[in-house]
Amino acid sequence: MAAAAFYIVPRHVLGGQDFVAPSDQLTKAVVGVGEMGKGHLNYEGRTIAICDVDKSHLAAALSKAGKGVTTYSDYRELLLNKDIDVVHIATPPHWHGLMAVDAAKAGKDIWCEKPMTRTIGEGQAVIDAVKRHGSMFRLNTWFRFRAGFYGMGVPVEPIKKLVENRVFGWPLKVTISGVTGFNWKFYWSGKTNLESQPIPEELDYDMWLGPAPYKPYNKERVHLNFRGYWDYDGGGLGDMGQHYMDPVQYLLEKDDTSPISVEIDAPQQHPEAVGSWRRITYTYEDGCQIILDGENKDKDAVFIEGPDGTLTKGMKSSIPNIFGVIDELPDPIPQMVSFSESVKTRQKFALNELNGHRSCTLINMGKIALRLGRNLKFNPQTQTFIDDEGANNLIHQPMRGHWSI
Repeated sequence: MAAAAFYIVPRHVLGGQDFVAPSDQLTKAVVGVGEMGKGHLNYEGRTIAICDVDKSHLAAALSKAGKGVTTYSDYRELLLNKDIDVVHIATPPHWHGLMAVDAAKAGKDIWCEKPMTRTIGEGQAVIDAVKRHGSMFRLNTWFRFRAGFYGMGVPVEPIKKLVENRVFGWPLKVTISGVTGFNWKFYWSGKTNLESQPIPEELDYDMWLGPAPYKPYNKERVHLNFRGYWDYDGGGLGDMGQHYMDPVQYLLEKDDTSPISVEIDAPQQHPEAVGSWRRITYTYEDGCQIILDGENKDKDAVFIEGPDGTLTKGMKSSIPNIFGVIDELPDPIPQMVSFSESVKTRQKFALNELNGHRSCTLINMGKIALRLGRNLKFNPQTQTFIDDEGANNLIHQPMRGHWSI
């Protein structure tokens, strides 16, 4: 009895009301500890392992993570660690799908950075693996359930109340542009004619490339600049697309479907380097549209436009007393917004592999249309393009060497 009493200590004695005993904390590993991964070392869970193919990244992250953290240069070895509950994938996107599938196979729960996957096919593979192995999955963009939503100045919840109660009517057109409060960050465009450079000693470049096609090393390809190249990401659309469009998908009640078409207005894209675009338009079967205005051409654009009203930047609306209207409306269905609780209770997180794949498909549809330089028709049920072999070839892109999903 005396021994038992020693272990049962009130939490307020140990460390205050919010103290969580180490035995009750989720343990996690962060794979990819550059700027994004390093910033998440001490966030939700106790980090016990880190992994990176760049020794300088590992050293910097280890100094921040503190004592008792194990380092790895190969994520596959990290996945063998039985003490890890959650794997946080903070690598460039060309690794997201492959690592998520492998983590699920290893019995881990998964926290993945955006965009969820580099291709539509990789997203489908993640869904299958998570279901097969019973993993919990969280995509790391949070605007559908917390934080002010860019130019709107409020969380998404009050906007959701207006939309799901059809205050603006139906169907709706949503415009995402600098005018409505969203910056598409075209500075992520890639550079062409990259010359071969010596590989830094601290970087395992072959492992950094992993499943991506082999290209000679140039510092523009890796670390902070990778977003500018189709092999690894999709420029500003890849960087910001899920932050901007996932909440819109949620608002428009499209979590279980995709648009039936994507139309582009853009200059011819380079085969390797991502460029800018003027306009991308997604249309759903019911007539709802999402318009990405890359050049901020429509100076009078509103964020949401419907047959019965509009809503724009700063929550300005054609509907009188819009905040009074919001107060009278019922709240949306509650969401699971704690990943720790999701892991412990095995309830799906608010932004999971299913709805996350659908919002990532918006990005990947746009990328494919841009790369091919043409408008596309899409079947949301089969998740394939209609009568376009070239587009369908980009759904399941081959992986290099022995890498396979």
